[in-house]
Amino acid sequence: MKIFAFTDNHADIKCLEEIKRKVAREKPDLIICCGDISIFGKGLNFACSIINDLGIKTLIIPGNHETPNDIIKVCSRFKNLVDLHCKALSFNEFIFFGYGTGGFASVDKNLEKIYPKFLKCLDRNKKLVFVTHAPIFNTRLDNLNDIHVGCKTSRNFIEKAKPVLVLCGHIHENEKKKDKIGNSMIINPGPDGMIIEL
Repeated sequence: MKIFAFTDNHADIKCLEEIKRKVAREKPDLIICCGDISIFGKGLNFACSIINDLGIKTLIIPGNHETPNDIIKVCSRFKNLVDLHCKALSFNEFIFFGYGTGGFASVDKNLEKIYPKFLKCLDRNKKLVFVTHAPIFNTRLDNLNDIHVGCKTSRNFIEKAKPVLVLCGHIHENEKKKDKIGNSMIINPGPDGMIIEL
């Protein structure tokens, strides 16, 4: 499966044009946005209309610049956008689980409530992909000036769920960086995005 993932482009036209070029060239099966596609909601419809026009199913979560309600509304307007926040979606041999918002808390009480229920229902015959906005604690992706500022709750979830892939963002300085927790590959795909083959 070929995924095109991006995060934190904040409706930047240059990034959106680069996404269009890469998607046209690579022809992915699925697009994933890890949040912050707008600037506190400004440019949300504009950016999402460009992504929608690519004609490929796009899973999207809110970052800290969008509310969950913003994403629900924009997904209702565009046929190729799918709200993944606090939801799971089965696609071929994969299950995609999304958790957006945040980015600043080391502990996320809401995620702590949600993920045990998800784990009970998880089909272990399918490969899990975790899509979140906040970087994962104690990885190359949450290291900011030699201080780890990521989410410990997400890390706990990853250690228990063992996804094949984790996509996150939020810290612009760490775009395109990768790390691993066990066999789980963790990637910040950056604002102009990247192809990931699974």
